[in-house]
Amino acid sequence: MFHNILAHIPTERLARAAVDGAISLAIKMGAHLDAVAIGYETATISLAVDGGAAVASIFEVEREEALERAEAALRVFDAVARHANISYTMRAVSASPAQARSIVCAGARLHDLTIIGQPEPNHTSYDNVIPQEVLFQAGGPVLFMPYTFRGTFAARRIGICWDGSRLAARALRDAMPLLRMADALTVITAVTGSAWTLPEASTDHLMRHLARLGLPARLASIPASRSEVQPTIVSLAADESLDLLVMGGYGHSRLQETLLGGVTRDMLRSMTVPVLMSH
Repeated sequence: MFHNILAHIPTERLARAAVDGAISLAIKMGAHLDAVAIGYETATISLAVDGGAAVASIFEVEREEALERAEAALRVFDAVARHANISYTMRAVSASPAQARSIVCAGARLHDLTIIGQPEPNHTSYDNVIPQEVLFQAGGPVLFMPYTFRGTFAARRIGICWDGSRLAARALRDAMPLLRMADALTVITAVTGSAWTLPEASTDHLMRHLARLGLPARLASIPASRSEVQPTIVSLAADESLDLLVMGGYGHSRLQETLLGGVTRDMLRSMTVPVLMSH
């Protein structure tokens, strides 16, 4: 079970997706929920500024405004959480973008699950950078809520994206509390033609494993072309009325601007249902 959940509440874009998803899951799991909101300090000081007192004053104003943004975001969370009668705490912080990343990632490592909003396209904010940082640094599962999400999160029908890899297996294990509560499971796999797969990594082996756990699943295959995988998964999720997708979070060189694997990056950009990822 997820006993302790962390929710990152954005401060520079709409918070409702993260708020609704986190609180409804906490209710379902009977979990304690910690919410953190960070106002970003981004002021730059001109070299023309003369005197330490003036510099300190500018930074102090920036910190106060950043903290107010965080507190405003948490007021939205607090109103819903109090009505839901759940166990929760809140923390408003002002920090630089680099500090914000460290704060959220460090907090995520001590929770069973982290809930965070999908990066929002066409919206410039460090709230859009935090999600992928948490995915790679949390050391545990991250549940991404689409920025369009509203209402109650209920994972009754779950799709499990499977390629036999370590990351897919990690996501499967991390999602087990939700899988055990689901009404229907669908194993989603790419068609690889004549490529040979280890029997232990096959979908057949996975489905037998799930059946032994009392979790029967059906199989859905999708084209193997890399460019088609993510949109086909999204289309399948709609056709199957899936409430949640479970998948590994793939990454490449940490020195590159694009840290995410193709399917992972595309899913974060255009998810239509909540997605649980593990790295």
